[in-house]
Amino acid sequence: MDTMIAAVVVVFLVLIVIARTAIVVPQQSAYIVEYLGKYRKTIQAGFHILVPFVEKVAYKHSLKERAFDIPEQVCITRDNVQVHVDGVLYLKVLNPERASYGISDYHFAISQLAQTTLRSEIGKIDLDRTFEERATINQQVVQGWTRRRSPGASRSCATRSRTSTAARCSSAMEKQMRAESEKRATILTSEGERDAQINRAEGEKQRVIKESEANQQQQINEAQGEAAAILAVATATAEGLRQVAAALSTPGGEQAMRLRVAEQYVGEFGRLAKAGNTLVLPANLSDGRDDRPGEQHREGRDRGRRPASGGAV
Repeated sequence: MDTMIAAVVVVFLVLIVIARTAIVVPQQSAYIVEYLGKYRKTIQAGFHILVPFVEKVAYKHSLKERAFDIPEQVCITRDNVQVHVDGVLYLKVLNPERASYGISDYHFAISQLAQTTLRSEIGKIDLDRTFEERATINQQVVQGWTRRRSPGASRSCATRSRTSTAARCSSAMEKQMRAESEKRATILTSEGERDAQINRAEGEKQRVIKESEANQQQQINEAQGEAAAILAVATATAEGLRQVAAALSTPGGEQAMRLRVAEQYVGEFGRLAKAGNTLVLPANLSDGRDDRPGEQHREGRDRGRRPASGGAV
C-alpha cells in the first residue's frame, strides 16, 4: 500500500515537473522566460523545455495586431468650438522584452497618449477642417507614440478618429458656412466691380489715345495738303513769271504789258470809287504820256529840234 502511494506521488511530481518545464508556444506569440527572477530569453512559437524550479514564463505576448478604442472626449478647436472625438488605435508588439520591462501597461499608456495627442491636434485646426485633417491627425498620433515609446517596444499601426458634433456645434458650423458663403459672394462682387472699372478705364484710355492719334494724323494731313498747295501755287507763279518774261522779249510784248497794266489800273480805281465817297486822282490820269524820266527827256529833246511855226525870225 505504501509503495503504491509513493509511486502515485512520484508520478504526480513528474507530471508537475513536466508541466512546468515543457512549454508549447502558439503561433504569433512570444513568451518571456526568467531565470531566478531575471530575464533569460524570449521563446517563439514551438515546443520548449525549461529548467525545473529555476526558469519560468513571466510574460506572454501576442504578436498579432490588435485594435483598441480611444474613449470619447471633448476637444476644443482653434475657433473655440467643442467637439466630441473618439477613435480606434491599432497596435502590434514588436519587441516583447521591451514591452514587458519597459512599461507596466502599454495599452493604457498608448490610450492616454492618443487622447492627449488628439486634443492637441484638434486645437490646432478650425472646426470646418476637422473632417479634412483626419489623415494628418492619425499621422501625428502615430508619431507622438513613436517619439515617446522605447524603440521596438510596440508599434502604432494606424488610428481612425470618429468625430461627433452636438446641436450647438452644428449651429455654429451652419453659421460659419453661411458667413463663408457671404464672404465669398462679397469678394466676388467687389472683384467684378473692380474688373468692370478697370475695363471702363482701359476703354476710355484707348478712346482718348485713338482720338489724339486721329487728330495728329489729321493735322499732319492738313499741313501736308497746305504745303503741297503752297508749292503748287509757287510753281504756277514761277511758271507764269517765266512765260511773262518770255512774252516781253517778243515784238509787241512791252506794249501789250503796258495796256494790261493800264486796264488793271483803271479797274482798281473803279473799285476804289465804289468803296468810298472821296477819291483822290492823280493829275496826269488822262495824260497818255509815259511819266518815265527817259521818255520825258526824249520828248523834250524832240521839241527842241522842231522849228517854230508862224513866220521867219
